[in-house]
Amino acid sequence: MITLRSLVFTAWLYLSMAIFAVGLSPALLMPHRAAMAVIRWWAKFVLFGLRWICDVKVEFRGLEHRPSGPALVAAKHQGMLDVIAPFVVLDDPCMVMKKELMVLPFFGWFAWKTRMIPVDRSAGAKALKDMVRTARERVQQGRQVVIFPEGTRTEPGAAPDYKPGVAAIYREIEAACAPVATNSGVHWPAHGFRRYPGTVVFEFLEPIPAGLKRPAFMAQLEGKIEGASGALLPAPDLTRLT
Repeated sequence: MITLRSLVFTAWLYLSMAIFAVGLSPALLMPHRAAMAVIRWWAKFVLFGLRWICDVKVEFRGLEHRPSGPALVAAKHQGMLDVIAPFVVLDDPCMVMKKELMVLPFFGWFAWKTRMIPVDRSAGAKALKDMVRTARERVQQGRQVVIFPEGTRTEPGAAPDYKPGVAAIYREIEAACAPVATNSGVHWPAHGFRRYPGTVVFEFLEPIPAGLKRPAFMAQLEGKIEGASGALLPAPDLTRLT
């Protein structure tokens, strides 16, 4: 049953991309707010399908810590759902994302329109410099810059590997950082198409104030995210749902 539901949801997911891209493409010619609204509608549509088809509920916790103005949001990254969820709860999110994703139909078109932050990871130091500069501009526009500090998806419970990019942005923008924990990889794994019933939690944690030195900031960030994400994982005998 899980396999069948997952196949239906996969069709739902990619068909919805095409429907929104074609049906609401005029938003690409409209102001930023209209294009962002399309992404938000699509994200809610995906979460609705995930609940209805796969019996996977998405729950947002700690919303009292959710930033509504200029801020840095640093989130645990375990799968594709982590890229979709911020558009449901943040006012004007700006995602730091791989440059390769910008060429994807629908996703890429609207990412360009809403001025996300593409990163060319093959460009080395220049990529970091460009990312920090663009992040500063977006924060000055009142947006919430969303970054995945590990730079890639990790398995639930895997050893963390936080990259320096998040600290560089934090130092440059001089704004608070809102950490976000999740257990999304338990129910929507990074690899494969199967979706497992249960509750995905995205938890906004108490923000880290601006102005900390890099070692203190990184220690707090990793400690908060990993501790809270670990607490959301199921007991060892339940990590493989069938």
